[in-house]
Formats: sequence, structure tokens, C-alpha cells
Amino acid sequence: MIARLFAALLFTLAAAVSAHAAPCGGDFSAFLATMAREAQARGISSSVTDAALAGVTQDAGVLAFDRRQRNTFNKSFEQYVATRVGAGRLTRGAQMMQRHAALLSRIERQYGVPPQILVAIWGLESDFGVGDMGRLPVFRVLATMAHDCRRTELFQRELLAALQIVQRGDLALSDMVGAYAGEIGQTQFLPSSYIKYGVDYDGNGRVDLRHSVADVLASTANLLRANGWQAGAPYGEGTANFEAMREWNRAVVYRKTIAYFADRLAGAQ
Repeated sequence: MIARLFAALLFTLAAAVSAHAAPCGGDFSAFLATMAREAQARGISSSVTDAALAGVTQDAGVLAFDRRQRNTFNKSFEQYVATRVGAGRLTRGAQMMQRHAALLSRIERQYGVPPQILVAIWGLESDFGVGDMGRLPVFRVLATMAHDCRRTELFQRELLAALQIVQRGDLALSDMVGAYAGEIGQTQFLPSSYIKYGVDYDGNGRVDLRHSVADVLASTANLLRANGWQAGAPYGEGTANFEAMREWNRAVVYRKTIAYFADRLAGAQ
């Protein structure tokens, strides 16, 4: 455990002092080679970079989605919540609250985040781990976004963090499948958040946000606590806890939907 924490610290420090991003645009293969060298300079093995980046090509669909996604949250709260919190999802959420009551209670004692918030996020992001977690190869997505010059430094950091996830042994390369911005797992962590906030809560020696419910829920709580969540305080719009959820999603309508879903779940108990 100490060795893992030390390795993560070294990676974080290396990322913080990196002087220049790899040049965006231009030849894609040359860009990938530069990123592989950068990763290896930060302690990622050549076997990991070779396996992860071999055969990776640009994805025009990812770029097209990125350019239109800003319209996703243009709906009113009433319009948006109607599409996300229906009777079926409320029923399944109540079932998850009961099924994982002991785990959720332990997480709340440790991190201060109530069960209904965690279950609401879990339900919205992946329908409690049984819905769509994304079907896109994470390294293809992140390499495409990192090569694009709009937010190259951001996605270069995410690409390096994704390589570290494999390097640490948290996920196999075959499990590095996610959404259109490279989000991974049942509550859709960006790779950098995976590294920063991921918790091995089931104690098996790795942070698995695709398959381990304990890791998923504890990591979600850890992210919220680290960003200012106040135990026992309200979480509606205008509160400090509502602002703490900005790290999860900056869209007000999405955070209002989390709060609404959580209130309905709490009321069902």
C-alpha cells in the first residue's frame, strides 16, 4: 500500500512540473510516440505504453460529439429530470439502498456522504452498474482528444492518468472502455479523478471502479468529501454541498437532478 501511494505521489508531482505539453495537431503517429516517451519518463513501463497505444487511431465521432455536447444540458430542470428519474429508476434505487445498506452506512460514517446521494449518482451515471458505462476504447478517445488542439493539455493529462491506471494494475487493458470523454466505471470517473480519489474499499489491493460496488461508492464519496462535502448538511441548490458536487458535474440542472433523485430515495425509506 505504501509503495502504491508513493508511486501515485511521484506521478502527481511529475505531472505538476511538466513544462510543456506535446505539440497538438500534426502527424498522429508522431504525437502518440511523443506521449509514450512522456509516459515512460514518468514511470510508465514501455510494455504498458506499447500495449495501450498500439494501433490507436483518431476517432472523428469523438471529436464530433465533443463539439455538440454543450447542448446536452440546455433543457429546463423539469424537462431534464423527467428523462432521467422515472418510476423504474426510483424503484431500482430504493432496492439498491436496501441491498447495500450496511456498505452505504459504513461509507457515510467514514466520508460523511449520505447513501441517497451516492445511489442517486450511481443510478444517473450507469443505472447502478448494469447500464451503459460507455463502449469506446479509452485510449482511442483520450489520444484523439489530446491530439486535438482545443483542450490538449487537459486530455494529455487524462491520457497519462489512464496509462497509470493500467500500470498500477487497477484495471486490465481490456477493461479500459468508457464514454466520449474517457470516463470510466459505474460512476464515470475521468482517469485523473480515478487516480486522485479512487479507493480500494473492498481491500483486494486495487481500485476497480468497473466491477467493485464497494470501490465505486467509496470512491464517489471520497471525491465529494475532498471537494468540500459537509456531513449532515443540506445539499439543495444554494448550499455548500451543492457546490461540492461541481467536481462531479458543473451543470446546475444535473446537480439539481442528483438532489431531487436523492430526496425521492430518502423519502422512500
